[in-house]
Amino acid sequence: MGIENYLPKCMAVTKEQTDRLEEIRVRTNKPVEYIMDNGSTLGKRLISEENMEELLNYLTDYSWFNYVSQIRQGFFTIRGGHRVGVVGRADLYDEKIENINDISGVNIRVAHEYKNCAMEIMPFIRKGNDIYDTVFVSPPGVGKTTYLRDAIRIIAGGCDGSTAMKVAVVDERSEIAACYRGVPQNDLGGRCDVLDNCPKAKGMRMLLRAMSPQIIAVDELGGVEDEEAVELSRKSGVRILGTIHAKEFDELKDKGMTRLAERFVFLQKGAGGERAFRVYDNRGNKVC
Repeated sequence: MGIENYLPKCMAVTKEQTDRLEEIRVRTNKPVEYIMDNGSTLGKRLISEENMEELLNYLTDYSWFNYVSQIRQGFFTIRGGHRVGVVGRADLYDEKIENINDISGVNIRVAHEYKNCAMEIMPFIRKGNDIYDTVFVSPPGVGKTTYLRDAIRIIAGGCDGSTAMKVAVVDERSEIAACYRGVPQNDLGGRCDVLDNCPKAKGMRMLLRAMSPQIIAVDELGGVEDEEAVELSRKSGVRILGTIHAKEFDELKDKGMTRLAERFVFLQKGAGGERAFRVYDNRGNKVC
C-alpha cells in the first residue's frame, strides 16, 4: 500500500512523488520535511498538534492499541512495509518503556520494491545453484533492506536462471515482507516463508527446527544473540542473507563481524540517488 494513502491533506504527496520519496519527517509546530533520493524539501505550512493526531490515526487505522508492542521500541511498521519512527514522552514501569505518548515527531521511512536492483550483484554471491553467506552493508538510508528483499525474491524464485531455493525470513520489523494478517504484501519469490514480528535470534532457531530452510534471511544483524543464531544456522548447513550497519570493511573487522558471512556487499548512494556496490570476501579481499 502506497504511503500517499496514509497522509492527511495537509501532508499529501502524489503517487509519482512517492517513487523518489525516502523519508517523511513530521514535527509538531514545524513544516513537514520530504526527503527525496536527490535531496530534501520543506512543506509550506506548520504541522499543528491536531494534524499530528490525524496523521497517527491514519497510520494506525485508529487502532493505536494494536501497535503498542512495537511503539514501545520507538517505531511501528504499517501495511506496505513503511516503518514509522516516533518520539515523544516515554512512559516507564520498572525502568522499562511501556509506551510512548504525546508524540511530537514522526519519521516515516518509505518502503520501495525495486525489482531486479540486486540482479547485477547475484554473480558475485552465487555459488552454482547455491549462494555464499552474504551480508549487505551500508549506513542507514542507503538501501540495504531493499537489496536484501530483491535478493530474496531472485533466489526464492530462481529469477536469475538458477534453481529456486527455500528461503525463510525472520521479519522482526515487518519491513522485508510487509505482512498483512500474516500474508506478505511484497513479492519474495515462490519458495519463501516468512516469520513476522519475531526477534531475529529466536526466529532463526524456530525456523531451523520447523521449516527446513536452505537460506535464512534477516535484517539488521547485531548483538551477541544474533551472532550466535547465525553461527548455529551456518553449522546446520543453512546459508545466511542479512544486513549490517557499517561504512567500511575495517569497521566490520573491528566489531568482529567478518566471521558472520563469506561475502559482504557494500552499498553506496550517489548525489543523484544512484546506487553503487563493492563486494569483499571475509578476509577483506575485493571480489568486485
